Amino acid sequence: MSSNIFKVTDFLPRSHREKKLNQHSRVIWFTGLSGSGKTTLARALEKALADNGHLVYVLDGDNIRYGLNKDLGFDEPDRIENIRRIAEVSKLFADAGVITMNCFVSPTRTMRAMAESIIGKKDFIEVYVECPLEVCENRDVKGLYAKARRGEIADFTGITSPYEEPIQADIVIHTATTELDVCVVQLLQHLEPKLRNHNIDI
Repeated sequence: MSSNIFKVTDFLPRSHREKKLNQHSRVIWFTGLSGSGKTTLARALEKALADNGHLVYVLDGDNIRYGLNKDLGFDEPDRIENIRRIAEVSKLFADAGVITMNCFVSPTRTMRAMAESIIGKKDFIEVYVECPLEVCENRDVKGLYAKARRGEIADFTGITSPYEEPIQADIVIHTATTELDVCVVQLLQHLEPKLRNHNIDI
């Protein structure tokens, strides 16, 4: 980092924006295999939280790679950089008072630990979207598993690249055996106490 860069810290405090929005900003980090239901869950949860008066924004893996991270590939160094950039952006959203939901495979514990360290432990909520590989592969919404099986995609998580399950996720959602509306209720029950605060002091 250049010695000519100086961090500016005298803007309005985060607590001011949180009070205006009547919420605690948090980063809800969905991790799981491709096809496990991360984006589907985030869409449904976004609507439920918005209906409850929250300001929410979703960062999705494909959308991020269309823009911010379009210069990155899928080898290990680029995947790490992908997650690092996302975590830094998420930290800015948290400072803005926004509840952010992130839908990224983020396959290794090291990657997710890095994201948590950047965002901050108290602001990072890890949601493991658990779904067996065979179910994800049968869904194959994007046709990626079929391409990976044919050798057309290298380093594809679950096929040619490992996925490390979280050891202590804040919440585990089982999308293969639980209906979407029930999953959303489970998430709301866990999250709302962490997000709602009527007595935020500036």
